[in-house]
Amino acid sequence: MDGLLPLWKERGMTSHDCVFKLRKILHTKKIGHGGTLDPDVDGVLPICIGKATKVIEYLTDSGKTYEGEITLGFSTTTEDHSGEKVESKRVGIPLEEGQIDAAMESFVGEITQIPPMYSAVKVNGKRLYEYARNNETVERPVRKAQIYRFERTSDIHWNETDGLLSWRFEVECGKGTYVRTLAVDTGKKLGYPAHMSDLTRTASAGMKKEQAITLQQVAYYMESGTIEAHLLPLEVGVARFKRVDISDDVWQKVKNGMRLEYNVFQLDRMPTEEIALFYRDQVVSIYQPNPKEKNKLKPSKVLRNEV
Repeated sequence: MDGLLPLWKERGMTSHDCVFKLRKILHTKKIGHGGTLDPDVDGVLPICIGKATKVIEYLTDSGKTYEGEITLGFSTTTEDHSGEKVESKRVGIPLEEGQIDAAMESFVGEITQIPPMYSAVKVNGKRLYEYARNNETVERPVRKAQIYRFERTSDIHWNETDGLLSWRFEVECGKGTYVRTLAVDTGKKLGYPAHMSDLTRTASAGMKKEQAITLQQVAYYMESGTIEAHLLPLEVGVARFKRVDISDDVWQKVKNGMRLEYNVFQLDRMPTEEIALFYRDQVVSIYQPNPKEKNKLKPSKVLRNEV
């Protein structure tokens, strides 16, 4: 069995839990996921099965879309609703919509983030959440993130009694973005401690929530012998690359991993990024510029050597 499965991960499970269960349901060990989701977050989790595990890194690097909620009034250890309260400050008066929208708009583009202590980022060979669980502090690396869109999608809800203010949002972002941190930083911009009070991933690596199926559905389709109809082809995993169709002659060279000049692929100029080579409508290899040889490309990943 080979292909990509848009899985709908339910809350309360880790991404690894999903892979573990799928190995039992699908009777195969060759399964991986393309982008971790926290246990408290539900949504689209791209799953790679069989030969499709070769494109996991491309899925992880792709953009994602989330819907969620930001709450001002207190921050937490985990930057979401599951953590312990750290800092509180009552929101005594409701903020203006324009003020909130302007704060969110200021994060669109390339930004820098400091990863949450409760995250899997490694520092000195140890994950940050391990330091956090031992009540240890460590200097965290500053990372760059790309925010393509960050918008409020609901009215503003002010709870005068509790001194809290919240609203729903949608964000499109690049790889490595911590949406929890984005929520916290938005609060700081507005002058209040904040946390991410809800989050759902609605799209990842070109897979949308409308396509996603649950573990229970996967088990049903597997039992009924129709699971193949719900798998996406390997080609979906390389959709972000420029597609180049190759001839029979070039295929003989590509399948042997030869380094080739760019004009062999009928390209007008030397590409600056990786390209996806297709033969008979199937992706066979990813080629990239070879820094050691002028005007030549080399294989960065062989996906198929038989078509």
